[in-house]
Amino acid sequence: MKSKKFLIENAWICPVIAEDIIPFFGDIVIEKNKIQKIRPKNFSLFLKNPYKVGKNSFNALGKVITIPNVNFHDHIYSRLAKGLKLNHPLNDFQNILKNLWWKLDNELDEQMIISSANYAAIESIKNGVTYIFDHHSSQSKIENSLTLIKNELKNYNLRSVLCFETTDRNGASKAINGLNENKNFYSNFTDNNTKAMLGLHASFTLSDEILLEAKKMLNDNWGIHIHIAEDESDVKLSKDFTNLTPIQRLRKYKLLNDKSILVHGVHLSKNDFYKIEEFESSLAVCPDSNMNNSVGVIDFNRIPNAISLLMGTDGMHSNVAKSLKQVFLISRNQGFTFNESFSLIKKIYFDQINFVKKYFDDFPLLNENDRADFIIWDYTPPTPLNKENFWGHFIYAILESKVNSVIQNGEFIFENGKLNFIDETLISNEIYLAGEKLYNKFLTK
Repeated sequence: MKSKKFLIENAWICPVIAEDIIPFFGDIVIEKNKIQKIRPKNFSLFLKNPYKVGKNSFNALGKVITIPNVNFHDHIYSRLAKGLKLNHPLNDFQNILKNLWWKLDNELDEQMIISSANYAAIESIKNGVTYIFDHHSSQSKIENSLTLIKNELKNYNLRSVLCFETTDRNGASKAINGLNENKNFYSNFTDNNTKAMLGLHASFTLSDEILLEAKKMLNDNWGIHIHIAEDESDVKLSKDFTNLTPIQRLRKYKLLNDKSILVHGVHLSKNDFYKIEEFESSLAVCPDSNMNNSVGVIDFNRIPNAISLLMGTDGMHSNVAKSLKQVFLISRNQGFTFNESFSLIKKIYFDQINFVKKYFDDFPLLNENDRADFIIWDYTPPTPLNKENFWGHFIYAILESKVNSVIQNGEFIFENGKLNFIDETLISNEIYLAGEKLYNKFLTK
């Protein structure tokens, strides 16, 4: 749509109102990148003439509209790790790290980082993800790596919160460089659409000295983004070397606050959960990755309700909706009643809104005067859609549907299954050239 003012007509609109979703049928008027007006209309009139729309209108044809998807833990740098030749064992979590991911992040060059960002951007948009919290690692290209990612995501009109994965595993010098990349990006390259966190890998690859330096950098305006107790080895190695659990170490160095994301948490203890609750940090769960790495699955029964839960994909893919459905099924398998599982998904849905607003206070809720950021799902409800049955439609249909269109900041960036503004074939070819280079490096590893 080229017009500054246009309409989305004939949609089931699902706005967030007072921590509930209250769907209704109607039109959305967009002007100057905002939702200027929302007009309820009679659904029976649409049924009589579904193709009748006005000028400068997009006919949603009865499809469902929701707020954007948010990925609270991505690894954009992982996107080229498809079909690589792996010559060494992947029989446990530590070997998966050493023989795949730590080799990969040492091989990434500037073009590979750029290509990974393009791949992730395209994949994210197609899954309705327009807000990305990324945890980046490129140990041979640290300086300005976050700016490379920012510039590519900006081309797609995406919003992001970026950080560099600081780690001691390649020596103290690179660990300091990682911290400095976080600090430099936070101080000099953030803006209305790009924010920063202080990235840390995991307790077992972080020395006390580096955590102390991180403490000096942190303030109330940003939080840490760190893997926590993903595998039993994180807890064991932390205790072996420091006599403290990962959470105890973060507490010791005053690195926990309400803007922090702790990722995975599969092997957290009851006391750990209490400490997270004390500092109001949030826990991002990534069930697809946990099962892929065979580290276990977090027991949702053990998590205090006061802890904010977020949804991540850990770089396996960008389909946050798929992972959220996975959480629902896991909780059912763990003995939750249907009502308890629905309540868990509803909690995550609203927890994510409360958290993302700490970095983007204008995150939209599909109400008048909000930024015009939203998803049009390829789902036309076969039964009435209302406040009482929204979550049934959401879990069993919307999360299983493809995304039809995405509007970000008042513009279509994905329209009727097609990306706007870019030549996807040309970019895919460029991505392949970078991926082929990485593939060939792995042939000799």
